[in-house]
Amino acid sequence: MANRSVVLDTETTGMPVTDGHRIIEIGCVELIGRRLTGRHFHVYLQPDRESDEGAIGVHGITNEFLVGKPRFAEVADEFFEFIQGAQLIIHNAAFDVGFINNEFALLGQQDRADITRHCTILDTLMMARERHPGQRNSLDALCKRYGVDNSGRELHGALLDSEILADVYLTMTGGQTSLSLAGNASDGNGTGEGSGNQATEIRRLPADRKPARIIRASESDLAEHAARLEAIAKSAGAPALWTQLVEAQAAAN
Repeated sequence: MANRSVVLDTETTGMPVTDGHRIIEIGCVELIGRRLTGRHFHVYLQPDRESDEGAIGVHGITNEFLVGKPRFAEVADEFFEFIQGAQLIIHNAAFDVGFINNEFALLGQQDRADITRHCTILDTLMMARERHPGQRNSLDALCKRYGVDNSGRELHGALLDSEILADVYLTMTGGQTSLSLAGNASDGNGTGEGSGNQATEIRRLPADRKPARIIRASESDLAEHAARLEAIAKSAGAPALWTQLVEAQAAAN
């Protein structure tokens, strides 16, 4: 499906994966055309080994809690179907991708043991480092920088973190995130006392008003518009929302 992204996070028994550590939680949320669809994939997994104390301190998922949970083999097909063909948006992607590849490899599913063959990867940590060099770029730091509410994140959790990361990604790549119509009703230019964060009463235009003149965009206007969209895409690391909507509409037709 065009413009489909999956924001993904995992929790593990520890690190690194080469020491035999396993995934114990997977959380994913779906974006289509930069909009959350409400579809998600979430599962806790029995890793057949104990978690390191340090890891439990991070995510709070105890060994006792995981008793009786499904093993990766039981959810592998459903998980692969959910992510297949999507752009995976992951914070510190090398970590999660390495663990996911390992889980498929342990099942002998070599065709799935490199998910970059089936999905594209966008690493928001690398993106943040490029935009904010020399600054802290953890998920919590990005939430503070972009005004994303992470007040419920006392411990790491794959589904919660993927939901938070989706908000961070959309804010980080979307430029303007709200449309303010907060001008003063008396002056109509947003510079009076009504400007700021408080919206004013909607003013209705008279039904018998003279129709406004329609000015069509010239070829030079269209060229400048295209150049501006290209500049936005280059700056944001993703196509502008307008471009995505046009492409989605064209695909639907």
